[in-house]
Amino acid sequence: MSERLLHLGHEVVALVRPEAAEVVGAYEGRIGDLLDPRTLTAAVTPDIDAVIDVATPLGDQAADAAAIAALTAPLVGTGRGFVYTSGVWVLGATEDRTADEQSPVDAIEIVRYRPAIERQVLALADEAVRATVIRPGLIYGHGGGIPALLVDLARKFGAPRIVGDLGVRWPMVYIEDLAELYVRVVTNASAGTLWHGVAHPAVAVKDLAAAAGAVAGVTTEPVVWPVTEAADELGAPFAAALALDQSVSGAAARDQLGWRPDGPNPIVEMLDGSYR
Repeated sequence: MSERLLHLGHEVVALVRPEAAEVVGAYEGRIGDLLDPRTLTAAVTPDIDAVIDVATPLGDQAADAAAIAALTAPLVGTGRGFVYTSGVWVLGATEDRTADEQSPVDAIEIVRYRPAIERQVLALADEAVRATVIRPGLIYGHGGGIPALLVDLARKFGAPRIVGDLGVRWPMVYIEDLAELYVRVVTNASAGTLWHGVAHPAVAVKDLAAAAGAVAGVTTEPVVWPVTEAADELGAPFAAALALDQSVSGAAARDQLGWRPDGPNPIVEMLDGSYR
């Protein structure tokens, strides 16, 4: 995302913890700590036109809410932009429907308070902040993300593993396509809007697991891993998230922002791309 913004002529300022201050590369670095709201407010100086929040949540609702308030306090009344990163897990299981941005939320445990933070962000539109929310699907590409975990699990257990059920589906997005969506949202989206960053609405996890097995050199068929057993290895909240069956649409960003995700299919990327 930063590279794309730079390519378009924008200046990028990285907000980093003190221990990372020397590794910001080509970007200007400013010190900020989510646990110290004063540092966040101080970093958002008048020359900052927009703030993009891609930080990992702290796991504490009050602390995360305080961090959002601190980051956005200098933006109030200015019309400057703020993009908050949420995720599709707030929608819960979608069953036989495909969820869009108007669908009700039913957040699972691992993101239980995230909808409240989304509401906090979107309410800033009433305070003259161009506040927006992006809910990415499960991210793949560059050899990382949850697909890499599937490869590791297949290698460790000698068989590809699917948490919960053979029918589980995941909404997914290629990392470079998601970066492009952030650029479009931060530059063009209206205040108070919510966007699903999903290029592939419902990818069969059994196909992903089979691909992960091939990458790991495991030839057996994917096996179901009961959530209770997966919880012992991965933790109960994360295991439940991996067992979540979802179909999620990202059509609004295509229709309204001109987003055109064109990255490789996730199965192809696993078999022939960066996971090799």
